[in-house]
Amino acid sequence: MDTKAPSTSPQDTARRARVLTGYRPTGPLHIGHWFGNILNMRKLQDEHDAFFFIADWHMLTTDYDRTELLPERIRGLVLDWLAAGIDPAKATVYRQSDVPEVAELALLLGMITPLGWLERVPTYKERLRDLAERDIANYGLLGYPLLQTTDITIVKGELVPVGEDQVSHLEISREIVRRFNRLYGPVLVEPQPLLSESPLIPGSDGRKMSKSLDNFIGVSDEPDEITAKVRTFITDPKKIRLGDPGRPEICPIFTLQRLFSPPDHVAWIDANCRSGALGCVEDKLDLAGRIVEYYRPFRERRAELERTPEIVDEVLAEGAAKVRPVVEETMKAVRRAMNLA
Repeated sequence: MDTKAPSTSPQDTARRARVLTGYRPTGPLHIGHWFGNILNMRKLQDEHDAFFFIADWHMLTTDYDRTELLPERIRGLVLDWLAAGIDPAKATVYRQSDVPEVAELALLLGMITPLGWLERVPTYKERLRDLAERDIANYGLLGYPLLQTTDITIVKGELVPVGEDQVSHLEISREIVRRFNRLYGPVLVEPQPLLSESPLIPGSDGRKMSKSLDNFIGVSDEPDEITAKVRTFITDPKKIRLGDPGRPEICPIFTLQRLFSPPDHVAWIDANCRSGALGCVEDKLDLAGRIVEYYRPFRERRAELERTPEIVDEVLAEGAAKVRPVVEETMKAVRRAMNLA
């Protein structure tokens, strides 16, 4: 019998940096989520100490009057994550509201955060503008960055995945942490941005794919629904009929083809679109078929998970239990530093 101890690589013994990312439960995942976040989350859970949370309190900043939607949306998001390959054995998956200490720390951080810091965050005014028909000029939306900071620091998050255009969004969290640590000592971990590629996925109208714009293709949509949605996508306005030369570089359909098709097929589409040999209807039907096949394993896995609905409660309960010791340790240090213990 071989009694030699198994070798351990440096990667096995090295402590993995803790990374945190959260999702507001706004409804089913769409293609923009998939290529912008989900694929990255699958990579993060293999390379880092990953914490993924469902930001149901953040949802209240804009949907405080639609709370009846929350239970089903949370359940749906957990099922989507599991079907997409998010593994609770690799990552800590939990619900924000299962950690009541988040509210306590948000209150305490609010005591030291200048109002001007929150008012200067550009996304606050952007949200007010984009959702002008809704009554959302509330403290919850203004204090969104404060709650975000709490989510990160309460679990000692070291890295936060962001695109290059989002680094500034994390800076206010870093400023709040630095101010707290100057006042009370080095208690909170200052998060660092983890730059990640987040391609801009166009919707049917050419704008960024979004549920609020109703221009999206859901990853769990049925094949007929996917085909119907792809048919509505705008294309090159100068390519009106078969034979007209097209400009694939400005066409949302071509952008999606580059995600779902092999390079040789993308090159064929590029050449035949420019020559006019490929029509937009044919191109759309080809893309729809590829999207249907790409997400077939996801749809099948999700249907399988739906037959065991108790799995959602099990995942969330397990995640809450895993995150609790970390949260309690953070809050004990915070209360002690602020002479509240």
